[in-house]
Amino acid sequence: MESIVLGGGCFWCVEGALKGLRGVSEVIPGYSGGHIDNPTYEQVCGKRTGHAEVVQVSFDPEVISRRQLFDVFFCIHDSTQLNRQGNDVGPQYRSIILHSNQEQREEALAVIEEISDDYADPIVTEVVPLERFWLAENYHVNYYSNNPNNPYCQIVVSPKLAKVRARFSHLYG
Repeated sequence: MESIVLGGGCFWCVEGALKGLRGVSEVIPGYSGGHIDNPTYEQVCGKRTGHAEVVQVSFDPEVISRRQLFDVFFCIHDSTQLNRQGNDVGPQYRSIILHSNQEQREEALAVIEEISDDYADPIVTEVVPLERFWLAENYHVNYYSNNPNNPYCQIVVSPKLAKVRARFSHLYG
């Protein structure tokens, strides 16, 4: 098993997109990339902790490759938007890959370089070492699955998940 930490806007979207992928055993929402120990959602939303909303993904690389995870990750969010995703604005919504080894770093950078010509604007995804991952509050776990009628989930999350699941249907199941 391998794990990597990814942030691409609201962690409800990223969690929803990565859950259900064959080979992914766990997707845990949390916070990382900042300077405050054990931050709360309210602190992170206050934009002064330096943390991003992220998910820690545990997966079997013999079933799903890191590249396939990166493909889904880059499909679920706009990696050219600095410190935002649509109407969600702030550094907590930045695009970020927090790697735990040199191999993950190199592959992330290679994927970014490979896909950069597909975008009109530069990719602004940070690729940085993982220093610490802090668990999000329990109510964020499986948020989309548990709250499909929430207006944010209906307006923002559902369309993103529909797009990803249609494009990568062969990876789900």
